Amino acid sequence: MKIGVDIQNYLPHRAPMLMVNLILDIDSNFVETTFLIKEDNIFVDDNIFIEAGLIENTAQTCSAIVAKKYFFEEDGTENENVNVIGFISALKNLKIHSLPKTGDTITTKANLVSKFIGDDYTLCTMSCQSLLEDKILLECEINLFIQKTISTIT
Repeated sequence: MKIGVDIQNYLPHRAPMLMVNLILDIDSNFVETTFLIKEDNIFVDDNIFIEAGLIENTAQTCSAIVAKKYFFEEDGTENENVNVIGFISALKNLKIHSLPKTGDTITTKANLVSKFIGDDYTLCTMSCQSLLEDKILLECEINLFIQKTISTIT
């Protein structure tokens, strides 16, 4: 399902740490995102989007699959006042083939390999790939931990 959804509907990240612009496609096992690399990005050095930026872009792309469980009901209605915290618990078989430049728009795709759902947390493993057009930039497996937190807003 091609949808073009703003990633901010799924993740708590905001500038300057937001490394994804749009979700192009998402379901329970797959996500595809795009990201335009701008000159003022914190992971740009000498007009090159560095390795840490590619990894963060990949992690945020993967998080969209897991986090959507907390932000949206099965029927698509949005849950209000939901907060999540997440982090990378492991990177496996990381290969960075090339680094994009400012002005490039990268596409990142992730497939769910495995998932464990607890009461208020989810652990998952995703197989990932970042591309610039048809050129592979990054390949890896990433383990994520996402936990629902209590909202302190009253």
